[in-house]
Order: sequence, then C-alpha cells, then structure tokens
Amino acid sequence: MTGTDTRPPTTSLWSPNFRLYFGARTTSMLGDGMLPVALSVGVLAAGHGITGVGYALGAWMAALTLFMLAGGVLADRFTPRRMMVLADVVRLAVQSTMAVAFLLGSPDLVTIVALQFVSGAATALFQPGVASMIPKIATDVQRANGVLRISEALAGVLGPALAGAMLGAFGAGPVFFCYAATYGVSAVCLVAMRMARESAVRTSESYWRQLVEGWQDFRSRTWLWSVIAIWLVYGCFVPGVSLPVAAELVVADHGSTALGIGMALFGAGGVLGGAIAMRTKASRPLLAGSVGWALFVAYPFVPALRPPELLLYAGWLVAGFGLAYWQVLWSTTVQTHIPEDLLNRVYAYDVTGSLLALALGRSLAGPLAELVGARELMALSTVLGLVCTGLLLAVPAIRNLRRVN
Repeated sequence: MTGTDTRPPTTSLWSPNFRLYFGARTTSMLGDGMLPVALSVGVLAAGHGITGVGYALGAWMAALTLFMLAGGVLADRFTPRRMMVLADVVRLAVQSTMAVAFLLGSPDLVTIVALQFVSGAATALFQPGVASMIPKIATDVQRANGVLRISEALAGVLGPALAGAMLGAFGAGPVFFCYAATYGVSAVCLVAMRMARESAVRTSESYWRQLVEGWQDFRSRTWLWSVIAIWLVYGCFVPGVSLPVAAELVVADHGSTALGIGMALFGAGGVLGGAIAMRTKASRPLLAGSVGWALFVAYPFVPALRPPELLLYAGWLVAGFGLAYWQVLWSTTVQTHIPEDLLNRVYAYDVTGSLLALALGRSLAGPLAELVGARELMALSTVLGLVCTGLLLAVPAIRNLRRVN
C-alpha cells in the first residue's frame, strides 16, 4: 500500500477522529434523507408537476452515477478527505441557492434541474471517501460500519419526517437552508479531524491510467465482480422494482398511514441489523451476509399477499434487518480486502454498478407492473431474490472468502 497508516493506536472505536467523522456522516445522511421530500414538495408547489419532480430527482441521480468513477480517481489523486470537504462546500452552496430561489418565489424547472445535477456530481466526489476513510480512523472496521449503518437507518426515518414537518410549517425555502446546513456541519467536522499527512496516489499518472488500474484490480477479484454481477440482477428486480411498486400496493390496501409505519419499521429493522452485524465475526463474511439477501425478499413478498397490517409491518422489519446486515458485512469486506491506494477507485466501480441496477429497476417498475400486474411482479421479485441468493452461495470465491482480522 502507499500512503501513511493513519489508524489510531487506541482500541476504542470512539476516538476523536471517529466522533468527528460520525458527526459528519450523520448530518450529511440526515440531509440526504430530507432531499426527496423537500425537492418533491418544492417542485410541486412551484407548479412543475410530477414530471418536474421526476426530472429534478433524476438529474441528481444521473449526475451521481455519471461522475462516481471520476470521484474514485480524484479521491486517490487528491486524498479522499479533501474531495469530501470540497463536495460538502459545493452542496452547501447549491442547496443554499435553492433555498434563496424558493424564498424569492417559484424557481423555473431548468434552474432546479441544473442545481440538482451539480449537487449530484458533488455527491459523487464525496461518496468514494466514505469507504476509504473508515480504515484510516477505526481499528474495528466492522463495528464502525455497524454504527454508521444504524445512523443511516435512523437518518432515513428522521430526515423525511423532519422535512415534512418543516415544509408544513415554514415552506420549501427554510427547509433547503436547513438541508444546506447539514453539509456545512459535515465539512467543519471533516476539516477538524486530526490525521497524519495523507499521500495522494501517483498524481503524475494520467487520470485514465488510474481509472484503468482500478478496473484491473476490480476484475482480478472474482468474489468482487461476481457479487456485483449478481447484484445487477438482484438490485434491479428486487429493491429496484419493489420499492415503488410495494409502496403503491400498501397505500391501495391500507392507506398512506400504513405505508409510513411500514417504512419506519423498515428503518427500525436497519438499526437492528446494523447492531447485530457489528457483533458478527463470521470467518466467511459473505457467506454469512447472504442471509441478508434472503431476508430482504420479505419486502416484495409480503405486499404481494394483501396481508393484514401487522404481517406487513413484521415483514418490512425483517427486510430492513436483512439489508442492513448485508451492507455492514459487504462494506467491511471491501474495505479490508482492497489495498488502501486502490480502495477509492475500486469502491467507485462497486457503487456505480449498484446505482445502475437500482435506477434501471425503478425505471422498469411501472411498465412491468402494467404488463404482468403489480402483485404478480412482487411475486416474481421474490423468486428472483431467492434465486440470486442461491447464485451468491454457488460461487466458491464468494462463499469461501475469509475474513481479514
């Protein structure tokens, strides 16, 4: 590996650096949780309709996907913390501009879309460092991932709730100011971290050469590209398709209140999954983590049955547990098996594949539901989820991969 080992000598997880990093991630994840609600209500209030909401959210996601690989290379060239701080500053400026635009009246759709595209591109600069920073500041990488996953699950529940409450009381402008402030807090926390001097990775090499190096390392690890290849199917047809379609079924069967409670319990399952994963020291982490893939299929399966509400809530609690349990073990595996000087780039390939699968699934959800029926599609999603779990277990490089102590 190149660069300086900056991991603290203490065995305590809650070192000063980790506390600051936790603060940065928690506040920025809270802001990310506020975005869909704030943007959707703001765009609708500005008179741009559902189509405008789709364009605004789609611009953010498209920029995130397009620039993710570039973010991985730049994080290695200029160090991840610098790119994360830069991304937070850009997002602070962008969302503050959104706030001013809504306070002054109803911004036009082109302005909204352009600003969210820039915000998505900045998030792509931020995201690769999320993986590579943890091994630098935590002696127990898996426990750190578990703590952050619990925080993410809570932010996923609290962010939309906070945005909804503030929108009703104050309107879109103040909500976007609050949203922007989360990135300001994140930047301050990252700057305040006291770390050993970080080294960039061979900045004399060309951008394209570093990008190719990341790809070569990615494809040389059978367990890594196999998981991503299977995820392209799983991510598309299980979470990608089921998230919008299952929500529509629940609202039709039980109303919007039931959907809100179900999503809250899904988040609670994520908290529980992260807590259990923190204490899971399986010798074969991906073998253990595959349980999470199997459990998540409860998310599409239960709504397909037109169940009583209690069964729906129990199923989504289990699904939230499964997703968080897998994510902690997967993140830890990637962070501990990939060399430090390649981690940002390799992780960027991982995230890009995941985003493409989810985006494709969401785009296919409506047409497929119309073609085969919403409940039938959820049953198909369940079957494909279990098949993909079987494929995960069938690859020797995945099931036999050993934990790095």
